[in-house]
Amino acid sequence: MNPILSQNLFLVKEHIGMFKAANNYDIYDPQTNQIIMNCRENNLGFFTKMFRFTEYKRATPFNVEITTASGEKLISVRRGVAIFRSTVEVLDEKDRLVGTFKQKFFSIGGKFEILDKNERPVATLQGKWTGWEFKFSHENKQLAQVSKKWAGLGKEFFTSADNYVLQIEENVPADSPLRQLILGAVMCIDMVLKE
Repeated sequence: MNPILSQNLFLVKEHIGMFKAANNYDIYDPQTNQIIMNCRENNLGFFTKMFRFTEYKRATPFNVEITTASGEKLISVRRGVAIFRSTVEVLDEKDRLVGTFKQKFFSIGGKFEILDKNERPVATLQGKWTGWEFKFSHENKQLAQVSKKWAGLGKEFFTSADNYVLQIEENVPADSPLRQLILGAVMCIDMVLKE
């Protein structure tokens, strides 16, 4: 696993634009304000592009690739067409399955069960219905959080409408595949729950 994934703090900025069908993000190190990763959805089919501009946008398939700033592949996140609920796969740099997310039925604010490659639960992603506050937890222990605000560098930092901060807790080992699953899930928040 690439050492860049051992960091605990990431600022995710969405590319904004009128008539954009693809989901593209830059991921920064908030301490240095340098781009350290890119998240791109490069190969959209014609019909997927068309449906992205309709009320069925949240049901469209996606396949995003997260790379280092220099282009080295880190993980891929993909989903087929979502009829009732989403099942999303996260693959490592060699396209091996790391784990999946399964959206819960009837959850307020959105909830995912995060499973490892053997279908064992390793975390839950739970969000607030009214905002951009999401927490990853397992067995009553917080693993990570996603927020529009961050208390760092001696001041409160509020992001704009299309930006957010991912903070992974120190209790998640630096070489754990859970880090890949958390980063993949953060991309899913926007594509599955927040569009």
